[in-house]
Amino acid sequence: MSDKTEHPPLPQAFADLGVRPSILRGLAEASFVTPSEIQTMLIPRALAGVDILGQARTGTGKTAAFAIPILQHAQRGLATQALIMVPTRELAVQVEAEIQRLAKYTTIRSVPVYGGQKITAQLKFLNKGPEIVVGTPGRLIDLLDRRIISLENIRFVVLDEVDRMLDIGFRDDIRNILSRIKGMRTSEDEQEPAAAATPDQPGQAAPVAGEAATPAGHGRQMMFVSATISDEIEKLARRYMREPIEKLIVAGSDARPTVAEVEQWYLAVQPWDKYRLLRTLLEQENPDLAIVFCKTKRGAEKLAKKLHADGIECREIHGNLAQNKREHVMKGFRGGKFDVLIATDLASRGIDVADISHIINYDIPDDPEVYVHRVGRTARMGAKGKAFTLVGREQGEQLTKVENLINMVIPLAKLEGFEPRPEPADWTVLPPGMTPDSPSKPVVSRYERPYGVSAGAATADPAERPAVALPPRTIGSKIPINRRHKRRR
Repeated sequence: MSDKTEHPPLPQAFADLGVRPSILRGLAEASFVTPSEIQTMLIPRALAGVDILGQARTGTGKTAAFAIPILQHAQRGLATQALIMVPTRELAVQVEAEIQRLAKYTTIRSVPVYGGQKITAQLKFLNKGPEIVVGTPGRLIDLLDRRIISLENIRFVVLDEVDRMLDIGFRDDIRNILSRIKGMRTSEDEQEPAAAATPDQPGQAAPVAGEAATPAGHGRQMMFVSATISDEIEKLARRYMREPIEKLIVAGSDARPTVAEVEQWYLAVQPWDKYRLLRTLLEQENPDLAIVFCKTKRGAEKLAKKLHADGIECREIHGNLAQNKREHVMKGFRGGKFDVLIATDLASRGIDVADISHIINYDIPDDPEVYVHRVGRTARMGAKGKAFTLVGREQGEQLTKVENLINMVIPLAKLEGFEPRPEPADWTVLPPGMTPDSPSKPVVSRYERPYGVSAGAATADPAERPAVALPPRTIGSKIPINRRHKRRR
């Protein structure tokens, strides 16, 4: 019996990259038409089997870029032949959902594994021998120790957000996992001679379903991708890879890792005015969907409670929430049940929600790369977005570090009708870099930017950057000051 269901046309631009029809059908149904730059660069080279370091701005389709070659080369019925490691539970769910979407018309199966969920719940899926496993390092080690999964069939290894995965917090876990793969080099191994690259064959047909492509030189393919890859992380990554290794950088992503579609501003504020400024900003901007980032779990809890008491519908998400509650919060956010999500950096690398219009850094991050991943939650795949950062007088150096990394000057904005208040008589003076919710050691600033003055062109040394007066951007002037942020229906 023929299938008379109408399907959208197959995306020819992806077919030209060598992608086979069963995957093209999934791409068409997911509304993929034209590959992004990173997809155009990475897919053909990954299909050729080389090890890859890929760098592209957040929200430009890196997941599909590494998933498509794996789906095309994966062998049906060979359990756990592809291992994709991610830093957060939310990102594990997101990546696996994307793979399922693209694999809809293939025979390849995938499963996400992560902490906070009972192993028995994941075991019933693992017992079916899925070809692709997406997981967080902690849960993967647990499954390996219990001998629930085996890495003897591994042919593809992906580190998504490699800058985080090889950072000091995950480095030992990654080494632990990779050391269990037979023949895998670890960072302590000596460098081996480079294998000769296999030249591309003109007009070579893509492998058909069930055929196993052999990654060039060593029978296993590594793909490490992120929006930011420092020299140190690249050096570490290469120790786990074998030649030929190709570093693919989307033009401009190393010079400016935030996408041009994000309008970015900072708002100067005294610590006693921060909450009032945030509330006014939300009321005046009235965002479709917004994420407000806090530095600490306690800070996120307190902020969400205050906003909710003031009539702004919101929820918080952080590491102290049980996994089922985190999933419930994200489901509500995606479904538009509330418009404002208060998050710690747990969410900066794990939220792929369409139509996030605003990112607000209530607490500016100490690590400028965290800023890049926060802002990357908006303006995804060509959409528009706005990002606001609340900056205190002692945080000028942190703002300058962000500007040096993204290679642009973030202009000052002012809210129409918002007037700073004098310091309250009962205000407790905190050390520089501290907030009432800060549990950690204060960060003492060595460079203070005056309000209303923005640094000039980014240089390595902030002290050498000339002070250039920029006219502040006034926002919200056309919206009544008393307009209450309203919940979307």
